Amino acid sequence: MTSRPEYYTPQPYDPYAEEEQGGWFNSDGYLPHRPQGHEVPQGYRQVPQQVPQGYDTPQDYGVAQGHPVPQEYDTAQGYHQVPQGYDTAQGYHQVPQGYDTAQGHQQVPREYGIPEGYGYDLGAHAYQQPAGQPAYPGQTAEEEPAAPAEPGYHVPETPEVGWDMAASRRRAWVSRAVLLCVLAVQAVLSLRLANTAFQDEALYLAAGHAELQHLLHGTPLPIDYAAYFSGSPQLYPVLAAAVDDVLGLTGARLLSLAFMLGTTGLLYSFTRRLFNERAALAGAALFAVVQSTVVMGYFATYDAAAVFLLALATWIVVRTARAPAAAVLLAVPVAVLAVGVKYASGLYLPTIVVLALLTGWPHQGRKAFLRMLLLALGIGALLAIGMYGTDLMAGVRQTTTNRDHGSDSTAFLLQRSGEWGGLMFLTAVGGAVSYVRRSRMNESPVAQRLGNPGWRWRALLGLVLCGTALLAPAYQVHLGTVVSLFKHVGFGLLFAAPMAGVGVTRLIGAHFRYPQLGIMLWTATLCLGISQADWRFGVWPDSSKMIRVIDSHVDREGHYLASTPEVPVYYLRDKTTHRQWQGVFALEYTDKKGTYHQGDEAYRAALREGEFDLIVLDGLTNPRVDAVVADAVKGNPHYRLLADLPFRNSSGTGHYRIWTKTS
Repeated sequence: MTSRPEYYTPQPYDPYAEEEQGGWFNSDGYLPHRPQGHEVPQGYRQVPQQVPQGYDTPQDYGVAQGHPVPQEYDTAQGYHQVPQGYDTAQGYHQVPQGYDTAQGHQQVPREYGIPEGYGYDLGAHAYQQPAGQPAYPGQTAEEEPAAPAEPGYHVPETPEVGWDMAASRRRAWVSRAVLLCVLAVQAVLSLRLANTAFQDEALYLAAGHAELQHLLHGTPLPIDYAAYFSGSPQLYPVLAAAVDDVLGLTGARLLSLAFMLGTTGLLYSFTRRLFNERAALAGAALFAVVQSTVVMGYFATYDAAAVFLLALATWIVVRTARAPAAAVLLAVPVAVLAVGVKYASGLYLPTIVVLALLTGWPHQGRKAFLRMLLLALGIGALLAIGMYGTDLMAGVRQTTTNRDHGSDSTAFLLQRSGEWGGLMFLTAVGGAVSYVRRSRMNESPVAQRLGNPGWRWRALLGLVLCGTALLAPAYQVHLGTVVSLFKHVGFGLLFAAPMAGVGVTRLIGAHFRYPQLGIMLWTATLCLGISQADWRFGVWPDSSKMIRVIDSHVDREGHYLASTPEVPVYYLRDKTTHRQWQGVFALEYTDKKGTYHQGDEAYRAALREGEFDLIVLDGLTNPRVDAVVADAVKGNPHYRLLADLPFRNSSGTGHYRIWTKTS
């Protein structure tokens, strides 16, 4: 639809078609009206005074509403009459007599009407073509340049509710729903793992059953477990054994899953208190899929219980940041219990103590130092009572403070640490750096006017949380051993997870501007976690066939040698005790002549005399000693090969070789 004045009706014949450029058809489609006797101002071209044939009155050449009409002509309906005389447009110079000035233009002859909204340039054209006015036959209007194409998609302006900083039930329920999805993914990843009991699982469960019998019935312990356990045998092993009595190994593993799911939930909660829901969900989502979390979630060892207690102690410290200083003492028994469950948890107590200061500082100022002091003194006092009031010090020294050093190189340990937690750690470092540079965690413009912690406080928080993730790798580099490193990496990632959540939110951007980046990061972490967890759960062989073979060859009187004696001790606890089984790491033996032997020679001497009624080797646990034992039974008249059972593990294939005593 075009906007053509109603009074304009083009005719077949154009009397000005032969006029030179600047005539009527080369103008804007309106014929200027000049009264007789007036000269054409400079810059205007002469136009005929006669009314073209076919036009009845000058009203056919009328002007737009609101502009002056020459006195000599009648005023078309809807137009104002211009009084005779002179008029000066507001803000313009004086107009010569007989002329009127259109608003916003220079001097214009009074008798020349100008349509509303059209410019008047004395040096170019008398009038300009209005937008939407078509060019009719014979008209040579200038072609306007094509307007740039509009983009196919416009980012809508963020509604005000998108900036809302206030807590709401809707936001809380949405966050909880997403958290439940994260926990469901974590549970599925752990439950998909399957294998028979690992030797550590078998050891702790068997010890728990023995401790239960000792507590309930006074049965003597077959071994002093406290002397070499890396956690109190009266805590997690007893709890796991009680569950195992009812639900078996699966029940004990489900107990660990409950602990790890609780850890992820607590991580979400205290990260939300430190930052916001988005950072909390992102940190929990990353932590839920790393190898250590997935494996510990279906691993019947005390690691899951210990990391849960550390998370609970941290949650209490963060949750009581606004409460009176004495409220932080609620975390003392939980932190000490975490150390009792697993002695290596003490490595993370300084982090919790420092967090008592950092989380309280924004709300209490210098009073936060009192929080830190109370927490440190409370933990120290309770630990001293627990250590020196029990017989656990030997276990602490052997498994933690005076642990034997291994032969694993620093480069190898750093490589393994990077593979098992490096991606999440780098995300945490990126989040810490970003948080130091910009403190605002909410996208609301109102948040810019709120007070935020200073950069020193933010830098210290990032340093403490990210630095904690390096404690376990650094300690195991000191020990030179990779044993349990994959689990200890997870302890540190618990504290780095809040900063990793910040890193993910900054990577995604405000209002999920780049969600694909966060999805890619989480997917990469997920794939690594799945592959590493599958590999980890396949390191040890399936022992079910081996247990079935030896079941009928053991009793309460025999003496047995095995590469992993903990496994048959657990599965055959109704027929044997731990005291009847010997491992392949250390042996002291006095032969019938009274000669004392130790090390490899002790195995050879014992086998020459037929000391063991059954021998079970897997070739994996200690291949060197396994080879010594296998050589000692070749041609030995005391033993015969009972079975050679092939198996497959993460490293390839192997064999269970079982010998039984003939005489």
